[in-house]
Amino acid sequence: MKPARLIVLAAAVGAAGVAALIIMQQQPAPAPQVVTAAPVPSRSVDVLVAAADLPVGSALKAADLRWMAWPADLVPQAATTRAAAPNATEELKGSLVRQSFIAGEPIRKEKLVRADGAGFMSAVLPPGKRAIAISIDTRGATSAGGFILPNDRVDVLRIARDDDAARGGGDAQVAETILFNIRVLAIGQAVQEQNGQKVVTGDTATLELSPAQSETVALAQRTGQLTLVLRSLADAGQTAPEERPDTSLTIVRAGVGQTPRQKTSAAQPAPPPPVAR
Repeated sequence: MKPARLIVLAAAVGAAGVAALIIMQQQPAPAPQVVTAAPVPSRSVDVLVAAADLPVGSALKAADLRWMAWPADLVPQAATTRAAAPNATEELKGSLVRQSFIAGEPIRKEKLVRADGAGFMSAVLPPGKRAIAISIDTRGATSAGGFILPNDRVDVLRIARDDDAARGGGDAQVAETILFNIRVLAIGQAVQEQNGQKVVTGDTATLELSPAQSETVALAQRTGQLTLVLRSLADAGQTAPEERPDTSLTIVRAGVGQTPRQKTSAAQPAPPPPVAR
């Protein structure tokens, strides 16, 4: 072979090699392979939950409860677990629901109470408390238009004839707040809001009172009419009465004005007697 042809052949081979090298450098590098670790299964715990919605006052049956697998690190505090109470379904059967449950909610024993043959109201009353029913207007005239619901907080007002005005020949009605921040246990036979009902009607309201408060209410019912005044949720912890203006009425009899003595609650000091005019 002639030398010129060998030179041309060598140059062609060299050019081809250079071209191949350039093409290899321009190609993107292969993507790194990502190795995904297998997920570690989380440990679960069997938690006792409500099998259906459980309203206040209902008696638990075995069908109302079931075990549900729950992540061990997310088990609510005070929840009932199978490991701690394997026979909880049988042990809690017959208990009364003190606070309502929704389906799937973990069962907490502080929301239940053992009646042991007693009625619901006596079972749910806190120690040292009494339940007393007062008469109210079914149209809501003495219960904030009927918008007072069980577990609301109220003040109890007494409206009665003023005895001092009566002795002076006058006639007046006076109002006084006899109890502050009292819990309503039931309106009529309703002990909770039912099916989204926003108004509960009835001819009685059952209040949670101390023994001394029960005596006050029983006497007040015999000597006047009681009215419930709904309190704001923001005032639920307030027990001291607020400052109130003078609500005395002036009765005019035979052209002479008389001002009856203002009634006050036991929590307030009595005001000085009015000055004769």
